[in-house]
Amino acid sequence: MHDYDGAYISGKWRSGTGERIAVCSPADGSILGHVTAATTGDVDAAVDAARQAGTSGPWASTTAAERAAAIGRLADEVQARSGVLADLVSAEVGSPRKWASFGQIGVTTGVLRTYQKITEDFVFEDTRPSATGGQVLVQRLPVGVVGAILPWNAPLFTAALKLAPALAAGCTVVLKPSPEAPLAVSMFTEAVEAAGLPDGVINIVSGDVATGEALVSHPGVDKISFTGSTAAGKKIGAACAADVRRCVLELGGKSAAIVLDDVVLDEETVGGLVTGVMANNGQICVAQTRILVPGSRYGEVVGALEAAVGRMKIGDPADRGTQIGPVINRAARDRIEAVVARAQSGGARIVTGGVRPDGLDSGWFIAPTIVADVDNGAEIARTELFGPVAVVIAYRDDDDAVAQANDSDYGLAAAVWSADRARAARIAARLRVGSVSINSPGPIDFGSPFGGFKQSGIGREGGPEGIDGFVESRSIIF
Repeated sequence: MHDYDGAYISGKWRSGTGERIAVCSPADGSILGHVTAATTGDVDAAVDAARQAGTSGPWASTTAAERAAAIGRLADEVQARSGVLADLVSAEVGSPRKWASFGQIGVTTGVLRTYQKITEDFVFEDTRPSATGGQVLVQRLPVGVVGAILPWNAPLFTAALKLAPALAAGCTVVLKPSPEAPLAVSMFTEAVEAAGLPDGVINIVSGDVATGEALVSHPGVDKISFTGSTAAGKKIGAACAADVRRCVLELGGKSAAIVLDDVVLDEETVGGLVTGVMANNGQICVAQTRILVPGSRYGEVVGALEAAVGRMKIGDPADRGTQIGPVINRAARDRIEAVVARAQSGGARIVTGGVRPDGLDSGWFIAPTIVADVDNGAEIARTELFGPVAVVIAYRDDDDAVAQANDSDYGLAAAVWSADRARAARIAARLRVGSVSINSPGPIDFGSPFGGFKQSGIGREGGPEGIDGFVESRSIIF
């Protein structure tokens, strides 16, 4: 049982008066622990602590090298706790334990170590000739206090994507984890303390919508960084716009994997296509859930996917042999099942899955599902399901593949699979998305910008561009 009472403010847990939130396992419904919903007063105290740490505390006078070293120590401390953190994320999110080691904790330390290096090399000020004569000193200063609102599907990874560039810039942060998965983020405070970060640099307030609204609207918060649904992102963006508050929004996706007609359909390729959809039980924003296949090879690809997905082991996420665990809660399972059922009634074909697996009645399980004969305009091809469901869509030629891939409200990520990398790169260059992987299911590189076009968000995380989002530029003209 993991119990965290109150809010984490200025280096310590402060008892709170808010409602106690029970965190339940999506695998069997058991209670894993509790957190306390932060009140408006708790949010005020956390923002005040962050403000003080960023303006008058020791963090305010750190050099880039010192901040890089602090990020590196934080990575070390997360790594030292990797086993227990992976266990906890697996339990509260339902991530298969084997995947959690890399896909949850390994990527968290990877982001931190990447930013340690980026911070060392980042140019925080430079002098250039003035356009009217003389010199201009351009300084890149921390934006200030950052309110970082996290999703439940990858709580520590998304925290690192926000924390690392914010810390690199010299900002201070108030983290708000999702009420579905706040425990690992709360445990993360042990790493913060062991890394020796000054009090108030990182603060944590748990809670539901009301806590998030208090953080978004707080006059002491200079920037909001949000990862979550497009619907929630629109509300946050509107609230920030009303106060001319900076924000970055990493939102939903309905990513396409384009299989070109020259692809070698070997075990590696099929495994990559399956991973692109089913990783973390399909609960990742970059899941490549629209698989676009040329008509000439449609049956072959569908058959290969059917065989691979049908072999996947479904079960207890704590079992290292499990490949598919539960979705996060009953509402998610019921919503996904309803969309699949409507697709089937509309003429789509369930190739494999589409049912609740036998013997797993105590959790929110859905068998990994492949749906064929789907039109790109169908609900199931347009809606982000956030579960282990892929649709297979036929296309005529390369132009049609590109057109269908781009015909989406979203534009977060994509993949292109081909025996000819140059050809794949030409296709990738035509896609209106933030990142494209070639012959790989992983369209995220920690040292490069990540974010979406269209309704997939505003701004970028990752790489030096991630730091750009947490600085304000000032010109001093001589």
